[in-house]
Amino acid sequence: MRVEHGDSFSRWKPGPRLMGLGRGLLDLILPPRAFDGEPALTPGLSAGAWSRIVFLDGPVCDGCGAPFPFDQGEPLCALCLARPRAFARARAACLYDEHSRDLVLKLKHADRTDLSGLFARWISRAAPDLLETAQAVVPVPMHPARLLRRRYNQAAEIARPLARAAGRPYLADALVRKRDTASQGGKSADGRRRNVAAAFVVPESKRRQIEGKRVLLVDDVLTTGATAEGCARALLAAGASAVDLTVVARVTEMRSRPI
Repeated sequence: MRVEHGDSFSRWKPGPRLMGLGRGLLDLILPPRAFDGEPALTPGLSAGAWSRIVFLDGPVCDGCGAPFPFDQGEPLCALCLARPRAFARARAACLYDEHSRDLVLKLKHADRTDLSGLFARWISRAAPDLLETAQAVVPVPMHPARLLRRRYNQAAEIARPLARAAGRPYLADALVRKRDTASQGGKSADGRRRNVAAAFVVPESKRRQIEGKRVLLVDDVLTTGATAEGCARALLAAGASAVDLTVVARVTEMRSRPI
């Protein structure tokens, strides 16, 4: 703790050791609660909720992040071998199912931006190789009209603490959505691709931030990959050397399952 001579009490700030002690005492008096109301095993989740999340810790496809049942010696799944994607690599922290869906939708639609730090930590654990090679972190953008209605972009809320923790530049507005597309919810894979066709662009004033860099694109959920493809193409067209993708959760079948 440090108090300069002549400083008023209002300017005094506790040191980090004292702040840590205060947080410990507060946790002792008021034990932290998980987002589902149960005692927290880790920040944000109770023991029961944690055990139900299917984290993707095993072997996954290097191209789309799909889980493999076993290490098959081939880095890409059959779908990625048949049709290479615009993004080079992808990782997801967990599967998108009935257990993870509630948490994701709370961030997306229920103003639970406090979940963004938790999701950023999940991604850091799932994609250390992507973070290590990333030279910039870019969120999947939201059209200004939708941003005005929702008040925040959930992808940006996750990307910001992720970039900060990894020590990578965070480019909040290097990629924009120039067309207010309809919701992707309920659409088929082909419908999603048509919906976001040419919807994303790197503004001319931001191209220098992208040129020659390996960009890490961040979103909440990966379904068919149509949105990520559109974003990756726009970043590559602006001169990015490569685009990798990381998300909180991904569906099992990217081509057909709606969200």
